Amino acid sequence: MTDEMEAIDEATQYRRKIDHTLARFSAAHDEMEAEEAKRRERRERLSPASIIESTRTALQRVVTATPQGESEAVSEEQAAQTRLQEKKARKIERSVRFGRIAAAVVAGLVFLGIGGAWGAQTYFDAKFTQVSALDENSSDIQDADAQANDENFLMVGSDTRDGASAEEGVGTADSNPGARSDTVMVAHIPADRKRVVVTSFPRDLEIDRPECQRWDPAQSKTTDEKVPEQKIAKLNTAYAVGGPPCTTKVIQQLTGLRINHFVGIDFNGFKEMVDAVHGVTVHNETPIDDTTLGKVLMETGDVTISGDQALNFVRARHVKGDPTSDYGRIKRQQEFIGALLKKVMSSDVVLDPGKLSDFITAFAKATFGDNLGVKQMMTLAQSMKGLDASKITFLTVPTVGLPNSRGNEVLVRSKTKALFDALRNNTPLPDPNAPVPASEQAPPTSTSKSKTGSSKSTTTSKKSSTTG
Repeated sequence: MTDEMEAIDEATQYRRKIDHTLARFSAAHDEMEAEEAKRRERRERLSPASIIESTRTALQRVVTATPQGESEAVSEEQAAQTRLQEKKARKIERSVRFGRIAAAVVAGLVFLGIGGAWGAQTYFDAKFTQVSALDENSSDIQDADAQANDENFLMVGSDTRDGASAEEGVGTADSNPGARSDTVMVAHIPADRKRVVVTSFPRDLEIDRPECQRWDPAQSKTTDEKVPEQKIAKLNTAYAVGGPPCTTKVIQQLTGLRINHFVGIDFNGFKEMVDAVHGVTVHNETPIDDTTLGKVLMETGDVTISGDQALNFVRARHVKGDPTSDYGRIKRQQEFIGALLKKVMSSDVVLDPGKLSDFITAFAKATFGDNLGVKQMMTLAQSMKGLDASKITFLTVPTVGLPNSRGNEVLVRSKTKALFDALRNNTPLPDPNAPVPASEQAPPTSTSKSKTGSSKSTTTSKKSSTTG
């Protein structure tokens, strides 16, 4: 210890600070000890054994102090009170014992539940085919800080013919080798989880395809071969030559979004997911009679479709009476995804272990991806289910509405920029019906037919009525 009378220099001041700190710690320790002693005394005083003992002691004092003539009457009364006190104490003791047992049981169930859930998630995650598709440090990503906690799911429907039969009318692996991305869409979930925007990209969208490594669909990985860039190409060629990594690169270039989840779904295994949940209900406005696939769905209104019907429902692109071709199919795909997610997240499936397990198994079997598993897919499904339908927007990337001379869809660059600026920065979406600038309008032609009916409707924004 230091002497308070000694000369004050820096060393002395330092020692005194240490002394004062130790004194404070000691005082705090003494206070804590006193508080703990009071708590122990209170617990002992209120314990069942203490209550019984204090009752007996009090009764003994009363009996000792009471005259002989009165002691017998008092003793009987006190004995009755003692019996009541002992009964009450035993009841308290049983309650405490039961509470401890119940707490132990609940703790055990929670532990088993967590362990079981973790085990189930690990089991199902092991079934997913993992591929390398993401590049979250790409220089194509814009406004990276604003996207820090956003979730962007790039979903690609890979329409390979592996396993398809001739009866399905879509060709076989021999007649149509390789893999194609017949569906490309991005589900954007901002950090605040207050909306979900699903944007589809036409398969014939004209792009500047970058150099990519060749994709081997049989091995689900890239090879050492490099495919040179192509200045004018269709969007679906990015997947055909470069698989998931090349498709991710193209979408990040077009949108500036940081794609942090890649979900590839093999359409041929898609029907098993639908059958696992015993069908999905869609709203069909007009009969779907496809020149290639035949009569896909002739009923109208709310119709529950099976796996085979669902597969053709999302594949059909030559529907009689539908001049929009890919745009009509995009609309059906968007509606179906909403309906499927609604069914999967319903109590009919979530509370049925058999259905839920069958769906996850079928989904894992038909799905491949990067940063993909049960937890990530539940994030997507729960985000879309938990929101009001008006907060979930399905739309198509803005195009001029007419195919060019190469038969490709052409982006309206200004409207595309406005759309993805709004997504990246979580600001209100631009008006999809805003006029196309004159400099970006399609050149007049007498032979081309509009894919969307008019240039004002090239960006289709739809509030999903099937997603709750």
